[in-house]
Parts: sequence; C-alpha cells; structure tokens
Amino acid sequence: MIQLIDTHAHIYAKDFRKDIDDVLRVASEEGVYKIYMPNVDSETIDPMLEMEQKYPAQCVPMMGLHPCHVKKDFEKELYQVETWLAKRPFVTVGEIGLDFYWDMTFREQQEEALRIQLRWAKQYNIPVAIHCRNSFAETADIIEAEQDGTLTGVFHCFSGNADDAKRAAALGFVVGIGGVATFKNGGVAEAVPDIDLSQIVLETDCPYLAPVPHRGKRNEPSYIALIAQKLADIKAIPLEELAKITTANALKLFKQTA
Repeated sequence: MIQLIDTHAHIYAKDFRKDIDDVLRVASEEGVYKIYMPNVDSETIDPMLEMEQKYPAQCVPMMGLHPCHVKKDFEKELYQVETWLAKRPFVTVGEIGLDFYWDMTFREQQEEALRIQLRWAKQYNIPVAIHCRNSFAETADIIEAEQDGTLTGVFHCFSGNADDAKRAAALGFVVGIGGVATFKNGGVAEAVPDIDLSQIVLETDCPYLAPVPHRGKRNEPSYIALIAQKLADIKAIPLEELAKITTANALKLFKQTA
C-alpha cells in the first residue's frame, strides 16, 4: 500500500466530532498514516492535544497563532503559544502568517506576530507552517528578512504561480498542494508542471477545500489520495512514485524519520 502524509488538517474541528474514528480509519485504509494538525488560537489547543493523546501514532500537533485570530490583544494569544512551545516539543510553529483576504485592520499586528513566531521557530530549530492568503509577496518579504539560514517551512495551501514557488524554494521552503489543484479554474494545476517534486508536500486543510468530486462538502484526510492522483497525472508519473516522493518531503520538512 502507498504511504501518504496529510501535512495540514484541522481534524480536531467540530465538523469531525461525531465520526472521527471512522474518518481516521478510512484515512488509514487510503494509506494516510500521518496527519499534522495546525493550531489556530488558544481555544483550539485543548481539542488538538486531545486528538494527539487519543491517536498518538497518527495525529501530530503544531503550535502557533493563525493570522485571522490576530487582533488588538494578540500578545495574550502569543503568550499562550510561547508557553506551550517552552512546555513540550512541537514539530512545527503553525499555522502562522498573513491574511489580507477579509480584513486588513490588524495588518501591523499580523506582521509583528509573524516575526515573533518566526523567531521562535529559529529558537527551537523547527519549521513553520505558513498561511498567506492574498499576501504571498508580503509574507515572503518578512521571511526573507528573518532568514538566517536555519528557517524552513511550508507555504500551506499554495495558490501561487511558478515564480512564487521558485521564490519559496529560494527561501528554503516547500509548498503544500491541496484540493484546489483539482478545481477547474483553481490556477494551481497550471503551476504544478513547473514546480519540482522535491518541493511539494500534500495537504487537505480539512474540513475546508475538499477536492473534486467532493468540492463544497466536508474535506477529510482520506481525500489526500485524490490530490496525490491528480498531481501524479499532471506530472505523468505513477501514483506510487508521487506518494513516495511527497511523503519523503514531508518527513524531511518535519525532521522526522517515519
């Protein structure tokens, strides 16, 4: 059986409370043996860590403050992140970044929160999971300014073009490709041929952005198989090869061996 990794999944969300056992069982049956969970804010920490406790072999937590949850009092939220990073190991600082899609009221605070969390990643020598909706260039600028040769990470839910992917690679980052690659006019599929496979990891971002033919419905980790098949078709390689490479990329990103 192929082995796949979902590098970004909010499986602790309320959407999965009624059937999480079945969701994870189906994911395993599809070859998804590891699922990385990004934190959002202080309210998601407990349910995320409960998932890790219940499914330690499959569910791995991150720790960070999502840009959409950066408000006027963001320092209080960052204090929680800092406390947890000092309390126990996490594989990633995430998800962090900038989001200029809905509202730019707290742009300055988002940028400061990003800088602070990038420095924590350097302090603990762990990668970052970057959220950059409508803000790739601005986010890359900040990462570039903070890059000391040790920063690594993933531009999650990558929706840029080939030039954006090249800039990410130059920064030492990979790109997370998800369900948008299966959308007819998503734009990502057109960029994939020019992105080296060594720079790609797979993600669902579930429960959001379900791939075709489930678009508009709840996304879940098992759908990584659909995304992997789409990328294999674009790259004109066997699914097994695509799975082997992207899984190795994910393990390298998170500095894990299995």
